[in-house]
Amino acid sequence: MASVLDPHYLWAFGHLTVLTNAVYIVIQTLLFRGTPNIPYRLLYIGALLSYSIVVFKSLGKPTGMPWLRRAFVDENAQYALLAFYWLISKAIGITILPFATFSLFHCATFFRTNILPKFSPKAVAGQQSPPPNWADNLGKQLQDWVKQNYDKAMNFVAYAELVILLRVFVGALTWRSSFVAPIFLAHFIRLRYHASPFTRHSVNTVGAKIDEFTNGQSPAIKNAWATVKRVLGTWGGGQLVPGPQAAPRPAAPGARAAGATRPAAGASTGAATGAEPAAPAPGTTGATRRA
Repeated sequence: MASVLDPHYLWAFGHLTVLTNAVYIVIQTLLFRGTPNIPYRLLYIGALLSYSIVVFKSLGKPTGMPWLRRAFVDENAQYALLAFYWLISKAIGITILPFATFSLFHCATFFRTNILPKFSPKAVAGQQSPPPNWADNLGKQLQDWVKQNYDKAMNFVAYAELVILLRVFVGALTWRSSFVAPIFLAHFIRLRYHASPFTRHSVNTVGAKIDEFTNGQSPAIKNAWATVKRVLGTWGGGQLVPGPQAAPRPAAPGARAAGATRPAAGASTGAATGAEPAAPAPGTTGATRRA
């Protein structure tokens, strides 16, 4: 019973809840059945559980304004707040994509570092180490898969968040969603822009594409876009398209070494060690620490 209530397993359970409900929602969406409400709410309850565990492990219990100031710039606290907002808002299916992507990588790492080692042959003192079995081979395949797809997934999340912003903005203009949603999400992306190289890269790339498009348009359109860029740059604290951008290195948003997760003995410490990315996605705890 103690292991079930351990924050380590609750954290993993939250991400597994996100992942399983996301799969169901995607299937229902592909079948043109709309976004099912109960799985949608369960998904964000799972996300809120996992991110809250990380926040409380890294920042401690709320103690007033100093705690709030730290939480304001903490990526896991930001994603926990975003999960809570989507939980209490009208269901918008596309919003699950970033959370499902993060949970996919967290579940893969948890499975590799905490479940598979239980099936690995144990070395006996004074004897030669046993050859790798199916669990060792599968763990190596998962590690390689995370390494090969991590940057792609974090870039996907960054662009997905911009698409979600466009969706809620259009939804607000057409009275299909609250006017609070685009304001809330725009401020969230503003924070991500300063913290995540993936978000900066996606915003700057989109801005450059719009630049290319408006260059061939009328002066009125070019002036309007220049005004939008100036306003966004002032509000965001930086230029929208500062110039050529190098592709981001593996430094995705994320995680403090909170201690809510711990790898099995002898296992890799997760997405931040070995051959895997140098920084984990949001929602990571002690099993994946910032390099």
